[in-house]
Amino acid sequence: MHLVIIGNGITGTTVARHVRKLKDWKITMISSESEHFYSRTALMYIYMGHMKYKHTKPYEDWFWKKNKIDLVFDHVDEINTEQKKLFLKKGEPIHYDKLVLATGSKPNKFGWPGQDLDGVQGMYSLQDLELMEKYSDDTERAVIVGGGLIGIEAAEMFHSRNIPVTFLIREKNYWSNVLPEDEAKLVNREVYSNHIDLRRETSLKEILPDENGRVRAIVTDKDEEIACQIVMLTAGVSPNIDLVRDSEIETNRGVLVNHRLETNIEDVYAAGDCAEFTDAAAGDPVIEPLWYTGKMQGQALAKVLAGSDEKYERGIWFNSAKFFDIEYHTYGRVPANLPEDQETFYWEHENGRKCLRINFNKEDRSITGVNSFAMRLRHIVFERWIAEGKSLEYVLENFGEAMFDPEFEGKHHQEILDFYNQHSTGSEKLKIKRKKGLFSLLQFRRTAKA
Repeated sequence: MHLVIIGNGITGTTVARHVRKLKDWKITMISSESEHFYSRTALMYIYMGHMKYKHTKPYEDWFWKKNKIDLVFDHVDEINTEQKKLFLKKGEPIHYDKLVLATGSKPNKFGWPGQDLDGVQGMYSLQDLELMEKYSDDTERAVIVGGGLIGIEAAEMFHSRNIPVTFLIREKNYWSNVLPEDEAKLVNREVYSNHIDLRRETSLKEILPDENGRVRAIVTDKDEEIACQIVMLTAGVSPNIDLVRDSEIETNRGVLVNHRLETNIEDVYAAGDCAEFTDAAAGDPVIEPLWYTGKMQGQALAKVLAGSDEKYERGIWFNSAKFFDIEYHTYGRVPANLPEDQETFYWEHENGRKCLRINFNKEDRSITGVNSFAMRLRHIVFERWIAEGKSLEYVLENFGEAMFDPEFEGKHHQEILDFYNQHSTGSEKLKIKRKKGLFSLLQFRRTAKA
């Protein structure tokens, strides 16, 4: 049995590693981006000087040979599913028995005039990082287009080298299609505090070239011209399915799969950023372009390939990110706009850089989602509390169980409880006291409304 995996990111690598634990098959991984798997989320730290490329590889180069996983550094030009054959740009064709597509994402482009000029790029791959390095030395200003997570990473990268940044977002507040207004405004403040020229409710109209074909300026939808030498297009990503568009493999926005990661073609599978679920539950995303879901899909697919009845189940939603110095974690669902059947508890520290939001159902007060900014909470605890339908009051009562950050623990629990008691319109009141430097709940009591 020959398993071939196209793509050596987190998803493809996870499939290869876990299949190797289960089967003594021949395994080949093909990538034209890098010879070895590296941590894509660490690219920014290479640019900022905190790491070198070799530090981003979770496995030593000898790992692959030791585990009998063959690596091919080449580009797949064509897939012939009838012959079960891959045609490469440089090497000889490769036959497969089972094929996994793990081709990831690519930065979005929306047909802006000048979007293909030198100095205009996304920030997704190792090659993108190399381009960013190439153009940074003589850059007097960079412009970032799009208010997603990659955009704010790029802003921090340029900021680390003292390159002025203008940041264009269409929305009223940063990432306001994902974050509730309070959290979006908190991130606005953090961006401004780092001297980033954040232009809200502003879109890109055109990118202008110099005489050598490199970007020299952009024009906004307000007809303002801003001189710059790099333009980062960070308005999201889309599944990288260019390879399969002309094949028999069915696609929509991504490669269409069920929750066993099977495509319409026998022995062909897809997982990670490039996969689109045809049987997603109502309210669930059909495409999941996240590092941790790519890993989970890879683990599930390895079992499917090995003959298990396994199917991919993501479980409680989770994500994390960093906005300059503020860490962000979300557990469960916290949409930008509160659903009609839910209420929310929101606490913000007086410094305006730390907050906690807990959404809960009106009917039984069971929590549905949590946002935390600048505090570290245990993922496994909130996953359990959401799954078990714990109430808002239970969560606040037992909040110490979820805390593990020594810089936070014991400092703000009392403030959060006091805030709850002062603003709660319900009948529940909570009381805690300090014990050995930490807060432990002594009493949970109900008091009648006055």
